[in-house]
Amino acid sequence: MLRLYRLKNYNFRLVLWLLIISITGIALVGSAQESLQNRQIFGVALGITAMIIVSLIDYSWVLNFYWLIYTFNIVLLLFVRLAGKTTGGATRWLNIFGFQFQPTEPAKIMLILFFARFLMDHENDLNTIKTIFMSLVLLALPLTLVLIQPDLKNTITLIAVFCLLIYVAGLSYKIIGGTFLVVIPLLIIYLVLVTQTDLPIIKDYQKDRVMAFFYPDDEEYEQDNTQQENSIIAIGSGQLKGKGLKNNEVSANNGNFVSQIQTDFIFAVAGEELGFIGGAALIILEFLISIECILTSRKAKDLSGTLICCGVGSVIALQSFINICVATGLFPNTGTPLPFVSYGLTSIVSLYIGVGFILNVGLQNRTYPGGEKA
Repeated sequence: MLRLYRLKNYNFRLVLWLLIISITGIALVGSAQESLQNRQIFGVALGITAMIIVSLIDYSWVLNFYWLIYTFNIVLLLFVRLAGKTTGGATRWLNIFGFQFQPTEPAKIMLILFFARFLMDHENDLNTIKTIFMSLVLLALPLTLVLIQPDLKNTITLIAVFCLLIYVAGLSYKIIGGTFLVVIPLLIIYLVLVTQTDLPIIKDYQKDRVMAFFYPDDEEYEQDNTQQENSIIAIGSGQLKGKGLKNNEVSANNGNFVSQIQTDFIFAVAGEELGFIGGAALIILEFLISIECILTSRKAKDLSGTLICCGVGSVIALQSFINICVATGLFPNTGTPLPFVSYGLTSIVSLYIGVGFILNVGLQNRTYPGGEKA
């Protein structure tokens, strides 16, 4: 399980980017809601500790238990359904020792680990109907449990990550092309049904957010637009250098103009208090972290290592993209945290564990699989 690794293969550059962005996140959360700053520090410390431990454990050994990982994931999501805490009409959290725990966050990492091994085992017959059908069935159960919470954003995230994994694993371009020919018309029909009919396809609050995005000038959805409009104003008010952390001016923080400022709209805090320079720096850091994941995947000793890196990297990149697009009004409000920056212990620790696996993949690259030349 534990191996003797070469220190030179440890990706300290990735660790550095993570430390910089996490420290920035601690400062921004403290500015948004000072009472949460110590919890954020605890979450980052716990995440870094977990990352270091996981990075020293052979990921190939962990993947031997991929069916156990999948089963545990399902049990955890079922437990949310049976004993979860309901807030705002959604049942997504468990209360554990005074902390709110959201099982959907570690579910992303566990599904990546499961499919990393499953797709590697079926690499030679990936393009057969049997394997594709099995993959979709195995995805459908956890996906349904996430969707009925309801949690549409993470459902979409899981679908996107799965599509990337199966593509990287070697899915035929003919199948990909055929899928697009079917999915794109279905997506258009879905949007038409949501925006033009009263069919109960999604929850009312979700529909209001979509309608507010497509019809921003409609008075009926004015309240749903206010949060994003104020976020855009806050970002713009920071101008080039920002107003400074915990400034005394009337702002998104001090005026309470943006709700969930410490989580979903943390980028508004960054734009206002750190300015264009600080906001751009956060985007660059998220980009650099994602790039490091991809670079590590190219040196992985096997397909499962490649899939782990691409899977975790895609979660970081996708959530960063969605969060920033929401904060700047480019996407409907979805409530997605900014990786390593937004407040949320479950999200931070889960992502750090995911990065721990990436670091271990890097330690076992093609030039050093098991301590011998490939």
